[in-house]
Amino acid sequence: MTCLPGFLSGGSPCAALRALFKSSRRRQHHQQRRFALTLKLPRLAFAGLPAPASLAAAAAGPGPSALSSPSPRRRRLSADASSEPPCSEAGGGFRPSRVLVVAKTTRYEFEQQRYRFAGLSEEDLKQLLALKGSNYSGLLERHHIHIKNVEHVLDSLRNEKIEVRLVKRREYNEETVRWADAIIAAGGDGTMLLAASKVLDRLKPVIGVNTDPDRSEGHLCLPVRYTHSFPDALQKLYRGEFRWQWRQRIRLHLEGTGINPVPVDLHEQQFSQEQHSRAHVNERFQDQRSQVSKPHLLPVRALNEVFIGESLSSRVNYKSCKPSFKFSLHRASYYEISVDDGPWEKQKSSGLNICTGTGSKAWSFNINKVANQAVEEILKIAKKCESLNLPLNKELIQKVTDEYNESLLYDPEEPKMLFSIREPISNRVFSSSRQRGFASKVCVRSRCWDACMVVDGGTSFEFNDGAIATILINTDDALCTVLLQE
Repeated sequence: MTCLPGFLSGGSPCAALRALFKSSRRRQHHQQRRFALTLKLPRLAFAGLPAPASLAAAAAGPGPSALSSPSPRRRRLSADASSEPPCSEAGGGFRPSRVLVVAKTTRYEFEQQRYRFAGLSEEDLKQLLALKGSNYSGLLERHHIHIKNVEHVLDSLRNEKIEVRLVKRREYNEETVRWADAIIAAGGDGTMLLAASKVLDRLKPVIGVNTDPDRSEGHLCLPVRYTHSFPDALQKLYRGEFRWQWRQRIRLHLEGTGINPVPVDLHEQQFSQEQHSRAHVNERFQDQRSQVSKPHLLPVRALNEVFIGESLSSRVNYKSCKPSFKFSLHRASYYEISVDDGPWEKQKSSGLNICTGTGSKAWSFNINKVANQAVEEILKIAKKCESLNLPLNKELIQKVTDEYNESLLYDPEEPKMLFSIREPISNRVFSSSRQRGFASKVCVRSRCWDACMVVDGGTSFEFNDGAIATILINTDDALCTVLLQE
């Protein structure tokens, strides 16, 4: 049980929070001044924490870059020999002269940013996190581990005379992408998705480094051992001991009536339900004319998946006969879908997920996978109905389960999509002839009231009644990554 100081104890959590903020206002001016100073350094340092010297140097940038001597000639395994990044060498190696490092925002940094305008001291933040059931010491420890591993990547690059820039989410934009020969995502899979989202040039490599392997799976990153030995990864790149991997991505066109092609960054905003709904309301409501828009190619590509469904405010409150009581009723997502230019089909469900081969290991897999218990019950029914002589032991059940679940996965370089209808409603009005399947093109016409089209869990587009999305794979959009030889 958490012990709180005297001025926070003896009352409700809300009263304790009010007391905490009130006690901190005297320090607000001082804290804001300290925060302003930290903006001159990379955002791995926040109020109360000095920035490591190497990170400060990375923010300023090193001196003129220089290329080391050419690497030995080695045969490079290539998935696409017809095109290579501009910094590829004749012997098959890759030696960039400018690298952009995109670092994740740790949970500790997020909490600091969240409450920075309240003027909280480190001790206040510690007490606030304790009220929320979070471990301040644990968050700070993971933060320092991340910083240490980012420093290791930066030092490794600069030791090779590579010009380096370090940015966080807010500084990461099209200009910084154009500057770099290659991009390193220093974080986990989420940071890799962020880094990939703004790279539209298929010849610009994006490489992931897992900076906290104990807490992050890092499927899209280099093997964990390179987190602490990044120079080894660089040497393999120089010697050509890798192959390019072209991860296919999804492009989206949006057209129809009343569309809004302006994206909302869900990570940046951290919206509440009401704020999320208001975020999509813009100037178009000043003109209520129903104008049919031509197709807009949206400025993002999906590396994992696209999800379409009613947004965060998809629960409607209804008053009961008792004035003080309300209950919620879930609003299903209503849309029409056409697969590979086939006939349109009306559907209601809890949403539509469309993934790539990369994303087949992510959310899509968890939507479609089956458990041992379900397989066992189905086999029992089959055995009973057909008088099958099946040995229903654990080995058979596990084998069937594994083979089915593995069939849901496919190669990230394969130019096709897997669509999944989540919890479809089937009756005489609505049908779901195919709950999932592979496709090269999916068209969706929205009949929703408050829906969004979310790309890789981070970027949201409004997708309400009359909007039409065309979702497809184009090999020109493939993301260039690397697979090191082991």
